Amino acid sequence: MPAIESLTITMPAEMAAVVKGAVEVGDYPSSSEVVREALLEWNAKRAMPSHELSSLRADIDKGLTDLAEGRVRDFDPEPIIERGRQLLAARSPSA
Repeated sequence: MPAIESLTITMPAEMAAVVKGAVEVGDYPSSSEVVREALLEWNAKRAMPSHELSSLRADIDKGLTDLAEGRVRDFDPEPIIERGRQLLAARSPSA
């Protein structure tokens, strides 16, 4: 188990209220757990390779350009739903 170190942190009252609220409603067992999870997510975001981030930004820019230039169509979820039903039926045991 890694060594545990105690830190004292200072944050705006609004942020502290969010942390305390997460503990009060039972989402986390302690304020430390809230901060620990936030730091893990922050660290993961920082660790994302820059080329992945650049690729995501390029995809977003392309989508926004397509939208601005009218290269869009109405989304019909029915073919996707039907395909999902077919896949599920193929996996289900026969009656």
